[in-house]
Amino acid sequence: MKFTLAWLKSHLDTQASLDEIAAKLTAIGLEVEGITDPAAVFAPFVVAEVKKAEPHPNADKLRVCEVFTGKETFQVVCGAPNARAGMKGVFAPVGSTVPGINLLLKAATIRGVASNGMLCSEREMGLTDEHTGIIDLAPETPVGAPFASVMGLDDPTIEIKLTPNRGDCLGVRGIARDLAAAGLGKLKPLDIVAVPGSFKSPVAVRRDFSAEDDKACAIFVGRLVKGVKNGPSPAWLQQRLKAIGLRPISVLVDITNFFTYDLGRPLHVFDAAKVKGDIVARLAKSGEKLLALDGREYTLDDTMTVIADDAGPEGIGGVMGGEHSGCSEATTEVFIECAWFDPVRTATTGRKLGIHSDARHRFERTVDPGFVRPAMELATRMVLDLCGGEASDVIVAGTEPDWQRSIALRPTRLQGLVGFDLPVDRQVAILESLGFTVTKTGDSLSVAPPSWRPDIDGEADLVEEIARLHGFDAIPSVPLPVAGAVPAPALSLSQRRVRQARRALAARGLVEAVTYSFIKRAEAEAFGGGQDGLILVNPISADLDAMRPSVLPGLIAAARRNMDRGTADVALFEVGPQYASAEAGGQALVASGLRRGQTGPRHWRERPRAVDAYDAKADAMAALAAAGVAVDTLMVMDGAPDWYHPGRSGTLRLGPKTVLAAFGELHPRSLQAMDIKGPLVGFEVFLDRVPLPRAAKGGGGRAKPALKLSDLQAVERDFAFIVEAGVAAETLIKAVRGADKALIARVAVFDVFAGQGIPEGHKSIALSVRLEPQQQTLTDAEIEAVGQKVVAAAAKACGASLRG
Repeated sequence: MKFTLAWLKSHLDTQASLDEIAAKLTAIGLEVEGITDPAAVFAPFVVAEVKKAEPHPNADKLRVCEVFTGKETFQVVCGAPNARAGMKGVFAPVGSTVPGINLLLKAATIRGVASNGMLCSEREMGLTDEHTGIIDLAPETPVGAPFASVMGLDDPTIEIKLTPNRGDCLGVRGIARDLAAAGLGKLKPLDIVAVPGSFKSPVAVRRDFSAEDDKACAIFVGRLVKGVKNGPSPAWLQQRLKAIGLRPISVLVDITNFFTYDLGRPLHVFDAAKVKGDIVARLAKSGEKLLALDGREYTLDDTMTVIADDAGPEGIGGVMGGEHSGCSEATTEVFIECAWFDPVRTATTGRKLGIHSDARHRFERTVDPGFVRPAMELATRMVLDLCGGEASDVIVAGTEPDWQRSIALRPTRLQGLVGFDLPVDRQVAILESLGFTVTKTGDSLSVAPPSWRPDIDGEADLVEEIARLHGFDAIPSVPLPVAGAVPAPALSLSQRRVRQARRALAARGLVEAVTYSFIKRAEAEAFGGGQDGLILVNPISADLDAMRPSVLPGLIAAARRNMDRGTADVALFEVGPQYASAEAGGQALVASGLRRGQTGPRHWRERPRAVDAYDAKADAMAALAAAGVAVDTLMVMDGAPDWYHPGRSGTLRLGPKTVLAAFGELHPRSLQAMDIKGPLVGFEVFLDRVPLPRAAKGGGGRAKPALKLSDLQAVERDFAFIVEAGVAAETLIKAVRGADKALIARVAVFDVFAGQGIPEGHKSIALSVRLEPQQQTLTDAEIEAVGQKVVAAAAKACGASLRG
């Protein structure tokens, strides 16, 4: 929002300086974005008289001028055809910067003649594009006078940034009202005097809306003025519009632009001679077209408000008028429109058509509904004063929107919401200075906002107004309490586990992917989902209509896209939610991944192999280990979901019931549903099921196992056991590990064999057992004793015997 200082003072009686006004505007929430003072730009330029203008001795088109500034005389070489003795123009001295061409003037010699300064054209001064000659001022213009003051260009322009709720400050009067309430002057009253009508308007106005659309144009006030003379606006009006970047067009159009910025009240004027029949406010008919004032043709629909006559739409309500009924220099009869349009419908219409006009900008923020009729009287008076003519009676269709409301305010809420308190009388005085009506009712106040403040909706809004006018700098600074010397972690343990699992999977060579949380229903059904409660009512795409029951389908689809582009070896993972039901607790946080193809690139030293279920198991165990699970204690069991191959999959469990992960080769039926060729192996780690560690003794942190390091010599012994073919290696490992928990640190399988030398229905499992002493180096006898314990434990648990 732009305005000039003189424009502001036409509404505000104040002695405050420009700096004081700018500071107060920002303090009350009307942030000043910039101040442009043209007087500073034009400071070096003065009115000068050309005493002599003689031909240049070495150039036919140049003149050597003797220029007097009231104090000094300068010789200037000038090429303007209108340079002559006795004229008065604008002189730019050496050292000044000519604003229109951004030229720093220096003393020069032109065709052998010295030139000290410049006589400027309008383009060189940045005023217009006119450059056929230098500025020719009136003979009575005083020599030596500052150019800015002579041309009325010494009025600073202020630009403020408004929040969307402050539509009342999209007019200079609203800004002046706020400054007056802040104690920076007195608001001048508007001289609203009804203009008597001398005849009945030949153009009638009516509204044609259904009951549900009645707010589209709640009230329409019109008036015809005949005998007007349209032409250029007076200088003061043109200067104000130019100062804020508007181009003067004609006096009738300039009046509407002036009201838009002066009072925040958009108007529209029709050339009454071009109106066919009566004016009707209605909704557009789908497909109707309108050639608007911006020169573009718009196609309308039945949600848009139009102002029409018998020939069709003549304007888009609250947005822009039509070119057909626009005013021109030939206009002698004008019909003035002053209406109130629905903010929501206006905003929607503007967005659909791509129009952002000054009118839309104000109507969509709600124009003062109580100022429709007074604005018509003011507009009529201005038209009569500047254009002459005779006004008809006022025509009114509809009624003023119901804006009256009352809000209860507890004076004690000021302390609770902003941190300081004020006497009740002071709170009442601030609200009344803003135009609110305040009535005391017991311990609270009943506050009625004025018509120009539709943004005031509740008690907190009233508190904000009081705090804003009293000063936000009055809010005390209160330090935050210091909870302790060491700050609490920014992330919870569960959040840290997610990061750790993600890092561990990436370290294993998997690439992180981010896929949609919704997939095709057919794909969801292949992975145990697709229930009605997980189907989207309004999906972003017809083939993304179901919440994913597993993260794997999205990763499989990503792998398929990579395969289609020639990448056969794929390793992807994702950490994100999956959905078992629409009820509370139906969402789980899962780290999932998949592999396809070979384990590594082709290399002369190592032959790649196809990925298998054990790779998926290793990935799952790495993620669990990063999440803080002691993977050595996990049970490997079957029972993986149906989308895994039943003979090439398993689960990792903490006890027989708590499933922490599922892994294995994906079922061919699942791959067929996803339209991808296998084999693929995958895993799902359920991070939500990982139990939190018990609190450390004394409260506070979490218990961590003690770090045990020993500088004693470790011992490794190998054992080969013959067991029945159905015995799982995991069962044998756990039995051997439990033989001596104090000394046995690690047990690992290094060979499995079945065949010659092994009884039918049996197999050989070879284990490497690492012994780590804590107190003293182990003797041969102690090592032998541990070996006997190992053999005994294996025999007891699995019926194992040492292989001969």
